[in-house]
Amino acid sequence: MTDAQQTLRRRDLLRAAAWLSAGVALPRTAAATVRIDALVAAMTLEEKAGQLSCFNDEVRPVGAVFNPVVDARGAATMLDDIRAGRIGMLFNGYGVAGARRAQEAALASRLRIPLVFAADVIHGCRTIFPIPLAEAAAFDPALSERAARAVARETTAGGIHWTFAPVVDVARDQRWGRVAEGAGEDVLLNRRLAAARVRGFQGADLRRADALLATPKHFAGYGAVRGGMEYAAVDMSDAELRETFLPPFSAAFAAGAGATIASFTDFNGVPVTANRHLLTDVLRGDLGFAGVCVSDYDADRELIAHGVAADEADAARLALLAGIDMSMQSGLYVRHLPALVRDGRVPIEAVDQAVRRVLALKDALGLFDDPYRSLDPRMETRATATPSIKALAREVATRAIVLLRNDGDLLPLPRAGRRIALIGPFGADTAHLNGPWSFAGDARAGVDLATGLRAAMADARSLEVEPGCAVDADLPGGIDRAVAAARRADVVLLAIGEGGDMSGEGNSRVSITVPAAQQRLAEAVTAAGRPVVVLLRHGRALALEGAVRDAPALLATWFLGEQTGHAVADILFGRVEPTGRLPVSFPFATGQQPWSYDHRATGRPAPADAPMAPGRSHWRDAPDAALYPFGSGLGYTRFRLSDLSVPARVASGAVVPVTVRVTNIGARRGTALVRVDLHDRVASRTRPVTQMKAFDRVTLAPGAEALLTLTIAGDDLALVAADGRWAIEPGAFDVRVSAGTDAIATGAFEVTAG
Repeated sequence: MTDAQQTLRRRDLLRAAAWLSAGVALPRTAAATVRIDALVAAMTLEEKAGQLSCFNDEVRPVGAVFNPVVDARGAATMLDDIRAGRIGMLFNGYGVAGARRAQEAALASRLRIPLVFAADVIHGCRTIFPIPLAEAAAFDPALSERAARAVARETTAGGIHWTFAPVVDVARDQRWGRVAEGAGEDVLLNRRLAAARVRGFQGADLRRADALLATPKHFAGYGAVRGGMEYAAVDMSDAELRETFLPPFSAAFAAGAGATIASFTDFNGVPVTANRHLLTDVLRGDLGFAGVCVSDYDADRELIAHGVAADEADAARLALLAGIDMSMQSGLYVRHLPALVRDGRVPIEAVDQAVRRVLALKDALGLFDDPYRSLDPRMETRATATPSIKALAREVATRAIVLLRNDGDLLPLPRAGRRIALIGPFGADTAHLNGPWSFAGDARAGVDLATGLRAAMADARSLEVEPGCAVDADLPGGIDRAVAAARRADVVLLAIGEGGDMSGEGNSRVSITVPAAQQRLAEAVTAAGRPVVVLLRHGRALALEGAVRDAPALLATWFLGEQTGHAVADILFGRVEPTGRLPVSFPFATGQQPWSYDHRATGRPAPADAPMAPGRSHWRDAPDAALYPFGSGLGYTRFRLSDLSVPARVASGAVVPVTVRVTNIGARRGTALVRVDLHDRVASRTRPVTQMKAFDRVTLAPGAEALLTLTIAGDDLALVAADGRWAIEPGAFDVRVSAGTDAIATGAFEVTAG
């Protein structure tokens, strides 16, 4: 291994393990070490198994059901188990009063070890923010950090210490429902947002009452499930794992995350819950992670269905020895670990190691010193659904919207003087605002499109609302009424797309198109001859067809949460410039999946000016390209790039500065997303045709300009080489800087050895 490779390897491991200095999952003081040692020495095997077990919170249930019911017991039995030391964590409950009741039970146990309370707070707790994929469209880590900090304050006020977020799975198959929960298809964007969200959730000190422990998940490779089908198998090369799927986890751990959740899937034939190579060799060895690893919901029991465990006891044994510290919901550790240790099938040292990690995490959260941390009923009242968090939810929602098409500058619309028909199942709907995983949110608190538009219009009577159809079914006479409304209008807003239950966990789709009933509505309304603005609601990239694809104006509005109506109105009427950009590529057709903009080069690439050239890389009926690729998005102004400056030669491992002048050449103030993509011309393994390596935003008044410098870290030029080791290989790199499809500058540089 060369010096450069050794240096890179050291940097990799140090960057991954940098969070250890924060003491996230290690005793903070000598006194804490003594306390944990004393507890471990005093605990029975049954009490140790209890600390390694977490269960759905039936003391303070929220009513939302996300998984099959397993091991239900009721509040009274659960409180008895807590007093007996058979439970270490409760999850997916909400409310201070119930949490205090459960914590009182824990403090009545023999060793008085406090509970930790967790929840799937994926995009808001009581106040629902846009889904993470929508937030990613803002391309703004600072905004994501602010949002996560606000969500943490509200969540902890409701008696929760720990969130099972952020999702950092790189997702390149839009058929997979959980695309909605992450940051999309790009490695750099996933890395940057993973770190930002961890910092936001946890704050500066985990012992503070408003600090929320973060859990990057699902380790690892979950986004590459076969056929985009939930819980299906994953097969990938070691290079793909290390280059694409591990970097966001490494970034999250470096930012301080002290927990992770293992993927449900099998990985190269070994289910992750029993995969010691992934959970010990890679997670703890290569990435230096020393925190708590939790199984996903009932995933240890599922080892039996996978066909690698003979029975429940065998499943518990495999999971613990692989590196699963906490068993979620199955109860297998409580029922089987004591006997497994006594029979010699599981070493007591492995159990004690897991117990120490869990106790150290509770210590890092300050729970031994203050078991009622984050359980203040006065704070619950003061910090829930505040005006400030609602304003931030609206800001994030507005900045998440992506303007994909705007022929003839149809948008923005004037606030007065136009008759508007709002047509589609989502026009006056609140049931589908939040999308998947809204946890403790109340859909009734949401602002629908009709309400938001009327609040922004000079004359609310100029808006006519007609559903036309249901989400996936016709309504009697619905299309006729919708067409009549369209003919009475000057412009049509077509609110169509996915229902809230069509994305998220367990909601994979074979065809990622607009539901047929809505497509029929779109065709009929478009035929009425009025200008149409499509307001697309969705939790993934969709394959658009017909009148939807060809509408003169098209907005990707995702699932934006409770401030949906206000946010969409902000963009439609020009109160706010559209600045969102796609974090996932919209394909020409479902059959292109999986696909990403940074796919590797082939030996027969199709020319850009002839994408369907015979004998080249494409399908018979679609090019090897996207309808709207990653990063697509328009504003209400335009930019020009000039004066690109890139060093001609760069030493291996050195930072690469890229300087470019950005000028607003339009008539409105706007924000440019400036990104730098690279292509490695010659390498020992095939490389992406292009890949983003830096991005930044700059806001400019009409006619204004700014000289912007973006830096590419030297390590970001590395690859897993043909010999399987990380390396920065000497050679030429092509540079492409863009600020929209018509603002592009190109250059090149060479990396020299040594």
